[in-house]
Amino acid sequence: MSNKLLLLTSDNERYLQLLEEQNLPELDIAGDTPDHIARTNIWLADPPLAAPLLGLGKNLKWLQSTYAGVDKLLSTQQRTDYLLTNVREMFGPMMSEYVFGYLIAHFRNHHAYRDLQKQKIWQAQPDQQLRNKRILIIGTGSIGQHLAKTAKMFAMQTIGISRSGENKPAFDDCYNVTALAQELPLADIIVSVLPSSPQTHRILDKSQLSRLKSDAIFFNVGRGNAVDLVALNEQLKAQPRMRAVLDVFDVEPLIKTDDIWQRENVIITPHVAAPSSPEQVINIFAENYRRWLKGIDIKYQIDFKLGY
Repeated sequence: MSNKLLLLTSDNERYLQLLEEQNLPELDIAGDTPDHIARTNIWLADPPLAAPLLGLGKNLKWLQSTYAGVDKLLSTQQRTDYLLTNVREMFGPMMSEYVFGYLIAHFRNHHAYRDLQKQKIWQAQPDQQLRNKRILIIGTGSIGQHLAKTAKMFAMQTIGISRSGENKPAFDDCYNVTALAQELPLADIIVSVLPSSPQTHRILDKSQLSRLKSDAIFFNVGRGNAVDLVALNEQLKAQPRMRAVLDVFDVEPLIKTDDIWQRENVIITPHVAAPSSPEQVINIFAENYRRWLKGIDIKYQIDFKLGY
């Protein structure tokens, strides 16, 4: 008996091509009419496209997300009677490029030199090094570990915060989330790579954000709802030497009336820090599908209670 796959992505044509190249056995791709959806037992889907259709998936057994973040599928109203997997272990290098690209440009005064160049002024600027800077990475999974590994290449101090506080590779120290308040004031750079879950919602609230150094650099490349954006905006307004680089927001696109657009000490990017490619997603799906056929546990399963 063949498995029936529902494909729900923003680029179905490319995914279909890649699936054909994989030549996966016992897999038929169904249409997206309600009747076809009801017959499918496997979905390969973008979470925002899959969420409103979950009620139609009467035979759904496994949903492979094309995203790392699956919060659209985790609301209390959504069903949890199927296996949910996401994509992982591909984002660390891209996240490192995003974070350290900014840090190098900032500490080595690239923007200042660009302005001086326009004026044809030859004038050295006092710059800093990343060496010995203390980076606090909130979330010590695969992305956090890659960021810590990159930081170590610059001889930085690496501190991790996680739910368990378990020591992880490339971190000098890792602490339980209860240590967040004591670690925030010590950090030169803070990077949130937290997933979306009830435990992480607004974990960086007004009280916690007020603990940041006046010249701290804050990145949010995890999930937007981990941060109180209003409180962060007020903090940045009050501390002009502070910097924030924000790639994710509670509501996307970020509404045009939000006051944080106006902050000179903020860089806003449209959720582009670490996009996944169809090629990468299909490789993960194909490996998981072959494991599924053999009855082996598939990789990157989501715990519905934890949200990751």
